[in-house]
Amino acid sequence: MEFMTVKEAAEKWNVSTRLIQRYCSNGRITGARKSGNVWEIPCDAIKPEDPRRKEGNNIYRNSSFQNLMPLMNTSFQPGECKKIISKMKEGARKDIAYAEYYYFRGNPQMSAQMAKQYLTCSNTELRLSACLIYAFSNLSIGQIEQARQVLEKIKSTLKEDKERAQQIKVIDAFIAMAAAVLLHLPLPEDIPSMQEFIPILPFGLRSFALYVEAHYLYLQKNYEKSIGMIEAALAMGANQYPIPAIYLHLAAVMDYMSLKQLEKAENHLLIAWELARPDDLIEGFGEHHGLLGGMLEAVIKPKWPEDFKRIISITYEFSAGWRKIHNPVTGHEVADDLSTTEFAVAMLAARGWTNSEIAKHLNISSNTVKNHISQAIKKLHVENRKALKQYMLK
Repeated sequence: MEFMTVKEAAEKWNVSTRLIQRYCSNGRITGARKSGNVWEIPCDAIKPEDPRRKEGNNIYRNSSFQNLMPLMNTSFQPGECKKIISKMKEGARKDIAYAEYYYFRGNPQMSAQMAKQYLTCSNTELRLSACLIYAFSNLSIGQIEQARQVLEKIKSTLKEDKERAQQIKVIDAFIAMAAAVLLHLPLPEDIPSMQEFIPILPFGLRSFALYVEAHYLYLQKNYEKSIGMIEAALAMGANQYPIPAIYLHLAAVMDYMSLKQLEKAENHLLIAWELARPDDLIEGFGEHHGLLGGMLEAVIKPKWPEDFKRIISITYEFSAGWRKIHNPVTGHEVADDLSTTEFAVAMLAARGWTNSEIAKHLNISSNTVKNHISQAIKKLHVENRKALKQYMLK
Protein backbone atom coordinates (compact mmCIF):
# COMPACT_ATOMS: atom_id res chain seq x y z
CA MET A 1 0.00 0.00 0.00
CA GLU A 2 1.25 3.51 -0.84
CA PHE A 3 1.07 6.32 1.71
CA MET A 4 1.17 10.10 1.63
CA THR A 5 2.27 12.59 4.26
CA VAL A 6 0.01 14.90 6.25
CA LYS A 7 1.18 17.81 4.11
CA GLU A 8 0.44 15.94 0.89
CA ALA A 9 -3.03 15.01 2.14
CA ALA A 10 -3.70 18.61 3.15
CA GLU A 11 -2.74 19.83 -0.32
CA LYS A 12 -4.75 17.09 -2.02
CA TRP A 13 -7.91 17.83 -0.01
CA ASN A 14 -7.38 21.60 0.22
CA VAL A 15 -7.48 21.73 4.02
CA SER A 16 -4.98 22.63 6.73
CA THR A 17 -2.34 20.21 7.99
CA ARG A 18 -3.74 20.80 11.46
CA LEU A 19 -7.14 19.47 10.37
CA ILE A 20 -5.49 16.41 8.80
CA GLN A 21 -3.64 15.76 12.08
CA ARG A 22 -6.95 16.00 13.94
CA TYR A 23 -8.64 13.63 11.49
CA CYS A 24 -5.84 11.09 12.02
CA SER A 25 -5.89 11.39 15.81
CA ASN A 26 -9.67 10.96 15.90
CA GLY A 27 -9.63 7.94 13.58
CA ARG A 28 -11.48 9.79 10.83
CA ILE A 29 -9.16 8.52 8.08
CA THR A 30 -9.37 4.77 7.59
CA GLY A 31 -5.97 3.10 7.33
CA ALA A 32 -3.97 6.07 8.62
CA ARG A 33 -1.13 4.91 10.82
CA LYS A 34 1.53 6.52 12.96
CA SER A 35 5.20 5.82 12.30
CA GLY A 36 7.09 7.35 15.20
CA ASN A 37 5.68 10.87 15.43
CA VAL A 38 4.59 11.02 11.79
CA TRP A 39 1.21 10.08 10.36
CA GLU A 40 1.12 8.03 7.17
CA ILE A 41 -2.11 8.21 5.16
CA PRO A 42 -3.16 5.74 2.44
CA CYS A 43 -3.03 7.43 -0.96
CA ASP A 44 -6.48 6.06 -1.77
CA ALA A 45 -8.03 7.30 1.49
CA ILE A 46 -11.29 9.21 1.19
CA LYS A 47 -11.47 12.73 2.54
CA PRO A 48 -13.65 12.79 5.68
CA GLU A 49 -16.69 15.01 5.54
CA ASP A 50 -16.57 18.12 7.69
CA PRO A 51 -19.68 17.96 9.91
CA ARG A 52 -19.60 21.74 10.35
CA ARG A 53 -20.58 22.11 6.70
CA LYS A 54 -23.54 19.74 6.77
CA GLU A 55 -26.67 21.77 7.39
CA GLY A 56 -29.20 20.20 9.67
CA ASN A 57 -26.94 17.30 10.57
CA ASN A 58 -26.75 17.09 14.35
CA ILE A 59 -25.52 13.52 14.52
CA TYR A 60 -21.99 14.49 15.52
CA ARG A 61 -23.19 16.77 18.30
CA ASN A 62 -26.15 14.86 19.67
CA SER A 63 -25.48 11.17 19.11
CA SER A 64 -23.38 9.22 21.57
CA PHE A 65 -24.54 5.76 20.38
CA GLN A 66 -24.63 4.96 24.09
CA ASN A 67 -27.01 2.01 23.67
CA LEU A 68 -25.17 0.35 20.78
CA MET A 69 -23.06 -2.55 22.12
CA PRO A 70 -22.39 -0.58 25.34
CA LEU A 71 -19.75 -2.90 26.80
CA MET A 72 -17.80 -3.01 23.56
CA ASN A 73 -17.85 0.77 23.57
CA THR A 74 -16.64 1.10 27.17
CA SER A 75 -13.06 1.69 28.24
CA PHE A 76 -11.95 -0.29 31.29
CA GLN A 77 -8.87 -1.81 32.86
CA PRO A 78 -8.43 -5.58 32.39
CA GLY A 79 -9.94 -7.31 35.40
CA GLU A 80 -12.61 -4.66 35.98
CA CYS A 81 -15.13 -5.61 33.30
CA LYS A 82 -17.91 -6.82 35.59
CA LYS A 83 -17.28 -3.95 38.00
CA ILE A 84 -17.80 -1.45 35.18
CA ILE A 85 -21.11 -3.05 34.22
CA SER A 86 -22.31 -3.14 37.83
CA LYS A 87 -21.93 0.64 37.99
CA MET A 88 -24.21 1.20 34.99
CA LYS A 89 -27.70 2.49 35.61
CA GLU A 90 -30.29 -0.26 35.93
CA GLY A 91 -32.20 -0.87 32.73
CA ALA A 92 -31.94 -2.07 29.16
CA ARG A 93 -28.45 -0.69 28.49
CA LYS A 94 -27.05 -2.55 31.49
CA ASP A 95 -28.83 -5.74 30.45
CA ILE A 96 -27.32 -5.56 26.96
CA ALA A 97 -23.89 -4.98 28.51
CA TYR A 98 -24.33 -8.11 30.59
CA ALA A 99 -25.43 -10.02 27.48
CA GLU A 100 -22.16 -8.95 25.83
CA TYR A 101 -20.21 -9.88 28.95
CA TYR A 102 -21.60 -13.40 29.05
CA TYR A 103 -21.07 -13.89 25.33
CA PHE A 104 -17.44 -12.79 25.33
CA ARG A 105 -16.82 -15.06 28.34
CA GLY A 106 -18.06 -18.07 26.40
CA ASN A 107 -21.45 -18.40 28.12
CA PRO A 108 -23.84 -18.23 25.14
CA GLN A 109 -26.83 -19.64 27.04
CA MET A 110 -26.89 -16.78 29.53
CA SER A 111 -26.06 -14.27 26.80
CA ALA A 112 -28.98 -15.39 24.63
CA GLN A 113 -31.32 -15.25 27.61
CA MET A 114 -30.32 -11.67 28.40
CA ALA A 115 -30.52 -10.50 24.78
CA LYS A 116 -33.80 -12.18 23.85
CA GLN A 117 -35.98 -9.75 25.78
CA TYR A 118 -34.80 -6.85 23.59
CA LEU A 119 -35.22 -8.38 20.12
CA THR A 120 -38.33 -6.28 19.53
CA CYS A 121 -37.25 -3.22 21.49
CA SER A 122 -38.34 0.09 19.95
CA ASN A 123 -34.87 1.57 20.46
CA THR A 124 -32.87 0.72 17.32
CA GLU A 125 -29.52 0.59 19.10
CA LEU A 126 -30.75 -1.79 21.78
CA ARG A 127 -32.72 -3.93 19.34
CA LEU A 128 -29.88 -4.44 16.85
CA SER A 129 -27.35 -4.99 19.64
CA ALA A 130 -29.64 -7.68 21.01
CA CYS A 131 -30.06 -9.20 17.54
CA LEU A 132 -26.31 -9.47 16.96
CA ILE A 133 -25.63 -10.96 20.39
CA TYR A 134 -28.60 -13.33 20.16
CA ALA A 135 -27.60 -14.56 16.69
CA PHE A 136 -24.02 -15.40 17.65
CA SER A 137 -25.06 -16.91 20.98
CA ASN A 138 -27.54 -19.21 19.27
CA LEU A 139 -24.89 -20.37 16.82
CA SER A 140 -22.86 -21.63 19.75
CA ILE A 141 -25.75 -23.43 21.46
CA GLY A 142 -26.95 -25.08 18.26
CA GLN A 143 -30.17 -23.09 17.86
CA ILE A 144 -29.48 -22.44 14.20
CA GLU A 145 -32.99 -21.52 13.10
CA GLN A 146 -33.20 -18.80 15.74
CA ALA A 147 -29.80 -17.50 14.68
CA ARG A 148 -30.78 -17.52 11.01
CA GLN A 149 -34.05 -15.69 11.67
CA VAL A 150 -32.30 -12.93 13.59
CA LEU A 151 -29.61 -12.57 10.92
CA GLU A 152 -32.37 -12.14 8.34
CA LYS A 153 -33.99 -9.57 10.61
CA ILE A 154 -30.75 -7.58 10.64
CA LYS A 155 -30.63 -7.65 6.83
CA SER A 156 -34.26 -6.62 6.48
CA THR A 157 -33.77 -3.77 8.95
CA LEU A 158 -30.96 -2.44 6.77
CA LYS A 159 -33.35 -2.29 3.80
CA GLU A 160 -36.27 -0.86 5.78
CA ASP A 161 -34.17 1.92 7.29
CA LYS A 162 -32.60 2.94 3.98
CA GLU A 163 -34.43 6.26 3.89
CA ARG A 164 -34.24 7.00 7.61
CA ALA A 165 -31.95 9.33 9.53
CA GLN A 166 -28.20 9.09 9.12
CA GLN A 167 -27.69 7.83 12.67
CA ILE A 168 -30.06 4.90 12.12
CA LYS A 169 -28.33 3.97 8.86
CA VAL A 170 -24.96 4.02 10.62
CA ILE A 171 -26.24 1.68 13.33
CA ASP A 172 -27.75 -0.66 10.74
CA ALA A 173 -24.56 -0.71 8.68
CA PHE A 174 -22.32 -1.41 11.67
CA ILE A 175 -24.39 -4.37 12.85
CA ALA A 176 -25.04 -5.79 9.37
CA MET A 177 -21.40 -5.69 8.31
CA ALA A 178 -20.22 -7.19 11.59
CA ALA A 179 -22.67 -10.08 11.22
CA ALA A 180 -21.75 -10.74 7.58
CA VAL A 181 -17.96 -10.48 7.79
CA LEU A 182 -17.55 -12.46 11.01
CA LEU A 183 -19.60 -15.31 9.56
CA HIS A 184 -17.84 -15.04 6.16
CA LEU A 185 -21.16 -14.35 4.46
CA PRO A 186 -21.75 -12.04 1.47
CA LEU A 187 -22.18 -8.39 2.41
CA PRO A 188 -25.79 -7.12 2.22
CA GLU A 189 -26.45 -5.34 -1.06
CA ASP A 190 -27.66 -2.11 0.54
CA ILE A 191 -24.81 -1.67 2.99
CA PRO A 192 -22.99 1.67 2.70
CA SER A 193 -19.22 1.91 2.48
CA MET A 194 -17.41 1.68 5.81
CA GLN A 195 -15.67 4.90 4.87
CA GLU A 196 -19.05 6.57 5.23
CA PHE A 197 -19.94 5.41 8.72
CA ILE A 198 -16.73 4.56 10.62
CA PRO A 199 -15.84 8.22 11.30
CA ILE A 200 -19.26 8.79 12.85
CA LEU A 201 -18.95 6.00 15.42
CA PRO A 202 -17.55 6.62 18.92
CA PHE A 203 -14.05 5.31 19.49
CA GLY A 204 -14.81 1.88 20.96
CA LEU A 205 -17.28 0.97 18.22
CA ARG A 206 -15.02 2.54 15.61
CA SER A 207 -12.21 0.27 16.78
CA PHE A 208 -14.40 -2.80 16.39
CA ALA A 209 -15.58 -1.59 12.99
CA LEU A 210 -11.94 -1.29 11.95
CA TYR A 211 -11.41 -4.86 13.13
CA VAL A 212 -14.36 -5.95 10.96
CA GLU A 213 -12.86 -4.11 7.98
CA ALA A 214 -9.43 -5.64 8.69
CA HIS A 215 -11.03 -9.10 8.89
CA TYR A 216 -12.70 -8.45 5.55
CA LEU A 217 -9.34 -7.46 4.03
CA TYR A 218 -7.84 -10.65 5.47
CA LEU A 219 -10.50 -12.70 3.72
CA GLN A 220 -9.52 -10.89 0.51
CA LYS A 221 -5.88 -11.89 1.22
CA ASN A 222 -4.87 -8.24 1.50
CA TYR A 223 -2.81 -8.87 4.61
CA GLU A 224 -0.58 -5.80 4.48
CA LYS A 225 -3.49 -3.39 4.24
CA SER A 226 -5.29 -5.24 7.02
CA ILE A 227 -2.23 -4.95 9.26
CA GLY A 228 -1.90 -1.26 8.46
CA MET A 229 -5.47 -0.66 9.54
CA ILE A 230 -5.03 -2.66 12.74
CA GLU A 231 -1.78 -1.01 13.73
CA ALA A 232 -3.32 2.42 13.11
CA ALA A 233 -6.30 1.61 15.33
CA LEU A 234 -4.01 0.37 18.09
CA ALA A 235 -1.74 3.40 17.76
CA MET A 236 -4.76 5.64 18.28
CA GLY A 237 -5.53 3.99 21.62
CA ALA A 238 -7.80 1.02 20.86
CA ASN A 239 -6.18 -0.95 23.70
CA GLN A 240 -8.15 1.22 26.11
CA TYR A 241 -11.24 -0.67 24.92
CA PRO A 242 -10.39 -4.30 25.70
CA ILE A 243 -13.11 -6.04 23.69
CA PRO A 244 -12.40 -4.46 20.29
CA ALA A 245 -8.68 -4.50 21.11
CA ILE A 246 -8.73 -8.27 21.67
CA TYR A 247 -10.30 -8.77 18.26
CA LEU A 248 -7.90 -6.35 16.58
CA HIS A 249 -4.90 -8.20 17.99
CA LEU A 250 -6.34 -11.57 16.94
CA ALA A 251 -6.83 -10.26 13.40
CA ALA A 252 -3.19 -9.13 13.45
CA VAL A 253 -2.18 -12.68 14.40
CA MET A 254 -4.12 -13.96 11.39
CA ASP A 255 -2.36 -11.52 9.06
CA TYR A 256 1.14 -12.04 10.41
CA MET A 257 0.77 -15.82 10.36
CA SER A 258 -0.31 -15.59 6.73
CA LEU A 259 2.91 -13.67 6.07
CA LYS A 260 4.94 -16.15 8.18
CA GLN A 261 6.05 -13.44 10.61
CA LEU A 262 5.79 -15.57 13.72
CA GLU A 263 7.39 -13.23 16.24
CA LYS A 264 4.96 -10.41 15.47
CA ALA A 265 2.04 -12.85 15.47
CA GLU A 266 3.01 -14.19 18.90
CA ASN A 267 3.41 -10.68 20.27
CA HIS A 268 -0.12 -9.72 19.24
CA LEU A 269 -1.51 -12.99 20.59
CA LEU A 270 0.05 -12.41 24.00
CA ILE A 271 -1.23 -8.84 24.15
CA ALA A 272 -4.72 -10.09 23.33
CA TRP A 273 -4.35 -12.73 26.04
CA GLU A 274 -3.23 -10.15 28.61
CA LEU A 275 -6.32 -8.09 27.81
CA ALA A 276 -8.70 -11.06 27.87
CA ARG A 277 -7.58 -13.39 30.64
CA PRO A 278 -8.23 -11.18 33.72
CA ASP A 279 -11.94 -11.05 32.81
CA ASP A 280 -12.02 -14.46 31.11
CA LEU A 281 -13.02 -12.86 27.79
CA ILE A 282 -11.92 -15.86 25.75
CA GLU A 283 -14.75 -16.21 23.22
CA GLY A 284 -12.79 -14.48 20.46
CA PHE A 285 -9.94 -16.96 20.75
CA GLY A 286 -12.34 -19.83 20.16
CA GLU A 287 -14.02 -18.09 17.24
CA HIS A 288 -10.71 -17.37 15.50
CA HIS A 289 -8.91 -20.63 16.32
CA GLY A 290 -8.80 -21.97 12.77
CA LEU A 291 -7.38 -18.71 11.41
CA LEU A 292 -4.61 -18.28 13.99
CA GLY A 293 -2.23 -20.73 12.35
CA GLY A 294 -1.67 -22.99 15.35
CA MET A 295 -0.67 -20.09 17.60
CA LEU A 296 -3.01 -21.21 20.37
CA GLU A 297 -1.44 -24.67 20.34
CA ALA A 298 2.07 -23.22 20.25
CA VAL A 299 1.68 -20.43 22.83
CA ILE A 300 -1.43 -20.80 24.99
CA LYS A 301 -1.66 -24.58 25.39
CA PRO A 302 1.76 -25.12 27.05
CA LYS A 303 1.35 -22.34 29.65
CA TRP A 304 -2.41 -22.30 30.20
CA PRO A 305 -3.64 -25.83 29.40
CA GLU A 306 -6.99 -25.52 31.20
CA ASP A 307 -7.79 -22.24 29.47
CA PHE A 308 -6.80 -23.85 26.18
CA LYS A 309 -9.30 -26.67 26.76
CA ARG A 310 -12.08 -24.14 27.31
CA ILE A 311 -11.09 -22.25 24.17
CA ILE A 312 -11.23 -25.44 22.13
CA SER A 313 -14.66 -26.23 23.58
CA ILE A 314 -15.83 -22.81 22.38
CA THR A 315 -14.28 -23.51 18.98
CA TYR A 316 -16.24 -26.74 18.53
CA GLU A 317 -19.51 -25.16 19.62
CA PHE A 318 -19.14 -22.07 17.45
CA SER A 319 -17.87 -23.90 14.38
CA ALA A 320 -20.74 -26.39 14.52
CA GLY A 321 -23.18 -23.50 14.21
CA TRP A 322 -21.00 -21.81 11.60
CA ARG A 323 -21.16 -24.96 9.45
CA LYS A 324 -24.94 -25.09 9.55
CA ILE A 325 -25.31 -21.43 8.63
CA HIS A 326 -23.19 -22.08 5.54
CA ASN A 327 -24.66 -25.50 4.76
CA PRO A 328 -28.21 -25.68 6.17
CA VAL A 329 -28.95 -29.20 4.94
CA THR A 330 -25.86 -31.21 5.84
CA GLY A 331 -23.63 -28.89 7.81
CA HIS A 332 -20.67 -30.26 5.85
CA GLU A 333 -18.33 -29.09 3.10
CA VAL A 334 -16.36 -26.71 5.30
CA ALA A 335 -13.01 -27.42 6.88
CA ASP A 336 -14.41 -27.27 10.41
CA ASP A 337 -15.15 -30.99 10.01
CA LEU A 338 -11.51 -31.44 11.01
CA SER A 339 -10.26 -31.54 14.57
CA THR A 340 -8.84 -28.23 15.73
CA THR A 341 -5.25 -29.50 15.41
CA GLU A 342 -5.89 -30.99 11.97
CA PHE A 343 -7.38 -27.69 10.87
CA ALA A 344 -4.38 -25.72 12.13
CA VAL A 345 -1.90 -28.06 10.45
CA ALA A 346 -3.90 -28.17 7.20
CA MET A 347 -4.15 -24.38 7.07
CA LEU A 348 -0.41 -23.97 7.60
CA ALA A 349 0.30 -26.57 4.92
CA ALA A 350 -2.09 -24.78 2.58
CA ARG A 351 -0.17 -21.56 3.13
CA GLY A 352 3.05 -23.19 1.99
CA TRP A 353 4.62 -24.25 5.27
CA THR A 354 6.78 -27.36 5.10
CA ASN A 355 6.23 -30.27 7.47
CA SER A 356 9.39 -29.40 9.37
CA GLU A 357 8.31 -25.75 9.75
CA ILE A 358 4.90 -26.81 11.06
CA ALA A 359 6.50 -29.34 13.42
CA LYS A 360 8.85 -26.73 14.86
CA HIS A 361 6.06 -24.18 15.26
CA LEU A 362 3.72 -26.60 17.05
CA ASN A 363 6.49 -28.45 18.89
CA ILE A 364 5.49 -31.83 17.45
CA SER A 365 7.29 -34.33 15.23
CA SER A 366 7.30 -34.20 11.44
CA ASN A 367 5.62 -37.61 11.40
CA THR A 368 2.78 -36.26 13.51
CA VAL A 369 2.38 -33.38 11.07
CA LYS A 370 2.33 -35.86 8.20
CA ASN A 371 -0.38 -37.89 9.94
CA HIS A 372 -2.52 -34.79 10.55
CA ILE A 373 -2.26 -33.79 6.90
CA SER A 374 -3.18 -37.31 5.79
CA GLN A 375 -6.23 -37.25 8.04
CA ALA A 376 -7.26 -33.85 6.70
CA ILE A 377 -6.95 -35.05 3.10
CA LYS A 378 -9.01 -38.13 3.93
CA LYS A 379 -11.76 -36.28 5.82
CA LEU A 380 -12.10 -33.55 3.22
CA HIS A 381 -12.13 -36.04 0.33
CA VAL A 382 -9.36 -34.30 -1.60
CA GLU A 383 -6.65 -36.10 -3.53
CA ASN A 384 -3.39 -34.53 -2.41
CA ARG A 385 -1.65 -31.60 -0.73
CA LYS A 386 -2.22 -29.34 -3.73
CA ALA A 387 -5.94 -30.05 -3.64
CA LEU A 388 -5.89 -29.49 0.12
CA LYS A 389 -4.48 -26.01 -0.46
CA GLN A 390 -7.22 -25.18 -2.94
CA TYR A 391 -9.85 -26.42 -0.50
CA MET A 392 -8.54 -24.62 2.59
CA LEU A 393 -7.97 -21.30 0.85
CA LYS A 394 -11.04 -21.23 -1.37
